[in-house]
Amino acid sequence: MIRQLTLFFFSVIFVNSFSAQDPNHPTIISGNVQAIGQYYQEDTLINAALPEHLYGFNGFANINMQKGDFRAGLRYESYLNTLEGYPTAFSGTGIGYRYVNWTKEKVEVTLGNFYDQFGSGMIFRAYEERQLGIDNAIDGIRLKYNPYKGVYLKGMIGKQRHKFEDQLINGNGIVRALDAELNLSEIFDSLFYNSKFKATLGGSFVSKFNDDNKTPLFVMPKNVGASAIRMNLRYDKWRFSGEYVHKINDPYPDNQEERFNYIYKNGEGLLFNLGYSTKGFAVDFSAKHMDNMLWRSTNINVGPTDLLVGYLPALTKQHTYNLAATLYPYATNFYGEIAYQADVLYKIPKRTILGGKYGTSIAVNFATAYVPERTFIDDMSSSRNSYTTQFFAMSDSLLLQDFNVEIKRKINKHLKLNINYFNFKFNDDAVKVANYYKMIYAHIALIDVTYGINRYHSLRFEVQNMWTDQDKGDWLFGQIEYTFSPHWYVAVLDQYNYGNKELSKRIHYGLVSAGYIDGSHRFSVQYGKQRAGVFCVGGVCRAVPASNGLTFSFTSSF
Repeated sequence: MIRQLTLFFFSVIFVNSFSAQDPNHPTIISGNVQAIGQYYQEDTLINAALPEHLYGFNGFANINMQKGDFRAGLRYESYLNTLEGYPTAFSGTGIGYRYVNWTKEKVEVTLGNFYDQFGSGMIFRAYEERQLGIDNAIDGIRLKYNPYKGVYLKGMIGKQRHKFEDQLINGNGIVRALDAELNLSEIFDSLFYNSKFKATLGGSFVSKFNDDNKTPLFVMPKNVGASAIRMNLRYDKWRFSGEYVHKINDPYPDNQEERFNYIYKNGEGLLFNLGYSTKGFAVDFSAKHMDNMLWRSTNINVGPTDLLVGYLPALTKQHTYNLAATLYPYATNFYGEIAYQADVLYKIPKRTILGGKYGTSIAVNFATAYVPERTFIDDMSSSRNSYTTQFFAMSDSLLLQDFNVEIKRKINKHLKLNINYFNFKFNDDAVKVANYYKMIYAHIALIDVTYGINRYHSLRFEVQNMWTDQDKGDWLFGQIEYTFSPHWYVAVLDQYNYGNKELSKRIHYGLVSAGYIDGSHRFSVQYGKQRAGVFCVGGVCRAVPASNGLTFSFTSSF
């Protein structure tokens, strides 16, 4: 850690010295702090165990410096002890992220840690999702080059962040990546001048090198490559994007089922989106074919979200309301899926019978995902391709179906109304969220009402109800929130499993929270129960244990 701090401060001194004669570029220091602490209580009713350390803490502090074309920064991290449910690979304190960057004319160079993404991310995405404990930042060097107007080139090499034990610990695999993007509207600006047509083309190649699997059973490839081509088109109110990816054989011990374990079959994916939007109306359609695109920089067993080189986006709406978001969230199926999603948004005009004085917004979403149709072949003792597939050929094995409607209306200057309906078909045998291992059928209805008492005070309440005959039965959720603008808020909520067939498990998960906001500073505290389950963001999930206790958080930026 001392070495990393020394390197950072040396970079700051160097940058300041190098640019000291330029009064037009002052030194800018910025950063942010986040701290989350939790005091645990035992609760046998919800199976919330009491850890030995009694108290968990996660802390993060970013500091960045910029002067002219130079930038440098680091992130100090603290896990004392790691919050329950967070990856156990995080512990101790130290520097988890540091970088030096400079830009000169057409070239940008980054040394150290960085995040990036090619296209949709299917063959390369280095990102942080702190809520899930995901951080697969690249530690190495990245070069960006813009040789001509509209031509953008990018190359990088490095290792992925894997763990944090008093310091950054990278995986053994080396990731090498190239990306090129051509903005035709910029290259041929005279041709496209005042044109409604815009076009961008791109291509990527990513490879990994690792020799960390010493299995005596199979010959493991040390170099594995993946490639992608993509386009983005826009004409007036229409837009289209598409990307095709291909990955060569990449056996991995990620599934205990023989037909998917250590197979040498190539992976491929196709993702496209078509949309149209105009004033008061928008429609969007997406489709995805994905097969055998699990893509890690290692060949050994690691955690489900560890050392992922690519990101497999989920074609489902990212729900924010409690019951829809937490009970049966969908995780992208690593081994393959065919998915479709459609969105329609319409705003009924103001001063009409249905639109009312302020207009009424209606959003309809439909998403579905199936297991691909696979023809299994008898080659597991030879080439180990295991099966064949055809693009967008679906089996009859449904993974998810999600239909939802949202209606928003401002009744008057004080009252706002939001009504939602959700219809789910959820194959838990594939996703294993509820440990039910059968198809779950669920309906959710909710009403969300906000009443502005005056300029500074508002009251919001919501009621949600879920009906299902499977798993744990029916649920009821209620929340009341009072806001004292611009600083204070208090909230009380309860999640009640009133339909559980086991009477002893008809439990209330109550929680009280309060917060204070002062400019860029935010304090919050909450006390109550948390149900065991799965927490998901963007189709990536982690298990969350049951807990009971006091939680506080603080965020600040400067």
